[in-house]
Amino acid sequence: MRATERIALLLVAALLLTMPVFAVVGRGRSMDVDVARRPTTMILGFWVRDWLMWVIGPVERFFVRARVSPDVFNYLGVVFGAAAGFAFVFGELALGGWMVLLGGASDIFDGRIARARGIANERGAFLDSTLDRFAETFAFAGLAIFYDGQRWATAAVALALGASLLVSYTRARGEALGVLCRGGVMQRAERLVLLALAALADAPVAEWMGWAPGTLLGWTVAVIAAGAMGTAIYRTASISNQLGER
Repeated sequence: MRATERIALLLVAALLLTMPVFAVVGRGRSMDVDVARRPTTMILGFWVRDWLMWVIGPVERFFVRARVSPDVFNYLGVVFGAAAGFAFVFGELALGGWMVLLGGASDIFDGRIARARGIANERGAFLDSTLDRFAETFAFAGLAIFYDGQRWATAAVALALGASLLVSYTRARGEALGVLCRGGVMQRAERLVLLALAALADAPVAEWMGWAPGTLLGWTVAVIAAGAMGTAIYRTASISNQLGER
């Protein structure tokens, strides 16, 4: 493994070591309000999301005290998405994984800081959801270039990107018609986590299994594609049924 890949894995290990600490200090602690109000998913349960909010809590409070604009994190999310795409193009999968994670963190910070400061508004909500699509597109575009020549992987990337956009579109279109539908197994948070973890783990797993670099990440993208398409189909059917019942 290269030095960047070793550093990336060490950082992931350090992050995971905070889990047992949270399990101890978090006993009797009330669940984060944002976590409690959102439904659980198959991949990211309440405990995992509550742990993550605890980890980033000190940084979030610093940004709130410093009165940093939530828009900064909306734009940073795009920057990190583009950086992930560039990293993937040059085969720096672990670095790309970290860029995806940082982009996900930026996506968390913008809304939480806006609500904490009492400045959440429709413009911020629009920028949040729209710029997330830009970031995701840039990351998948980088993967498409990385897998150039591998038809199955390139097809998986194309399907993952298209299905991810469909997941967001079905929800947005449903809400425009007065129907709320946030369900599905492969929402944005799940896509980010799976993509980032696969990118970070690809090198050691490939070395251990004797696979070509990018194999684990490619199969994970295929899983994301299938899950996102399933989510889009589920939302389409659910919203259609609710509209029909009117």
